[in-house]
Amino acid sequence: MRLNGSSGEAAGEAAAGAAAGGPRRPRLTPPIADARRAVREALAAAAALPAVDPDDHHGPAGPAPLAAGSLVLVGLSGGADSLALAAATAFEAPRRGYRAGAIVVDHGLQPGSAEVAETAASQARELGLDPVLVERVTVPEGASGPEGEARAARHAAFDRARAATGAARILLAHTLDDQAETVLLGLARGSGPSSLQGMRPDTGTLLRPFLGLRRRTTRAFCADSGLSPWDDPHNDDPAYARVRVRTRLLPALEDALGPGVAEALARTAEQLREDDDALDGLALEWAQELVSQTEDGAVALDVRGLAADPAALRQRIIRLVVSAEFGVSLSRAHTLAVAELITGWHGQGPLSLPGVRVVRQNGLLTFHPDS
Repeated sequence: MRLNGSSGEAAGEAAAGAAAGGPRRPRLTPPIADARRAVREALAAAAALPAVDPDDHHGPAGPAPLAAGSLVLVGLSGGADSLALAAATAFEAPRRGYRAGAIVVDHGLQPGSAEVAETAASQARELGLDPVLVERVTVPEGASGPEGEARAARHAAFDRARAATGAARILLAHTLDDQAETVLLGLARGSGPSSLQGMRPDTGTLLRPFLGLRRRTTRAFCADSGLSPWDDPHNDDPAYARVRVRTRLLPALEDALGPGVAEALARTAEQLREDDDALDGLALEWAQELVSQTEDGAVALDVRGLAADPAALRQRIIRLVVSAEFGVSLSRAHTLAVAELITGWHGQGPLSLPGVRVVRQNGLLTFHPDS
């Protein structure tokens, strides 16, 4: 049924293009239809989000709905995934009442990167995206390694692009394959449920329409659309952990366990996100029963109430309070150190963590900004 409908839509598009004397649009093949549908549904879901209550200061802020007429920017590298997203967004966004542009980030990590960035920008303009920004960034050598530092530099460029243009969302082309790789990397690091949840479809600033599409679909999209993607040599470099997961680990799992491993990992991430959101809601309700403010303005939690909670709930409440009040994401080690002030109390002094100082006194666990 869907394919027949797509053929009819394709015929209508071709006729409209011919009548207008404009360029011939690509035939609406299943990959093109799937990618456009993914963008359409992502924009609709972002628009349907509940409005954020400005007076609700409890818990992490949820993403704001995408307002009608907003500008969205596609994070475009020139690779098949982001080029397919750019083309699908250029088609869908205006039809949904949104303006669409692109931000191209040149990391400067390999010879010819400036030419690659300019080619991607030209492709974006040819697709009708406007504005199209190109920003060159410097990727420093840091503790998080080249992948982490490049990601940080890229996201800083996205933030600057949003500030300069007023864009409501940056659209990123992470696919189901990327999601599966992220889950496996999180599992290997032992970083807990938050990492195993993978990437969120909508963070309020970043929108990922393609998390349900396979990478092969974006390549087919480009081939069917006559688009020439850039193949990043880093994507085949086994020096990167993600490349090793992509080229060695996932194929080995598929060989040992059968097909469908990537889809199963993506489903697991989605289920964990649903569970985490529900548990955060319950923990937040209970935290509001335990939280108070001291005379000097510190945030306080009732020790007896926390001690009576299961460890998982107690630790979640600690993380939520610190995140909401101080904007700090506690690691598991830091969270357990705070919990030790509740369950292993023997007169310890203040606990200093990044951005927050925690003190147990008079039956209260108090949280102060650590300057």
